[in-house]
Amino acid sequence: MTEDIDQNTAESAFVGHALSVSLTVTDLERSLAWYRDVIGFSVRRTFEREGKLMAVSLVAGEARILLSRDDGAQGLDRTRGAGFSIQITTEQNIDALADRIKDRGTTLDEEPRDFRWGQRAFRLRDPDGFKLTISSVVDA
Repeated sequence: MTEDIDQNTAESAFVGHALSVSLTVTDLERSLAWYRDVIGFSVRRTFEREGKLMAVSLVAGEARILLSRDDGAQGLDRTRGAGFSIQITTEQNIDALADRIKDRGTTLDEEPRDFRWGQRAFRLRDPDGFKLTISSVVDA
């Protein structure tokens, strides 16, 4: 395990309490169904413009994701999530979560396994290719 190196003084250190992510997706309805029905997020709020769904705020415990409709201005076929990964930590059983997700039709990029830093995790991608790691602390 590596040591944490803190170079900020108490006065200059940033103290965050939550992190939310906003993802622009090609098919908002498909992504909403995947995050809600496959992963298990709940819809917190929807955003419409002229009767058309434009964005959805999702929540799972303290994890927050905003999915927004891609307007195509930068091209709908561009690569999404390159060099970017979302990590969600839970106290739930990782193996049971992975099995449930697979039972709902999603293929994992990596099956659950233990990491030397004390977490058990699996990896997968959403319908747009955004990478997710779902992990929990391994019981000692």
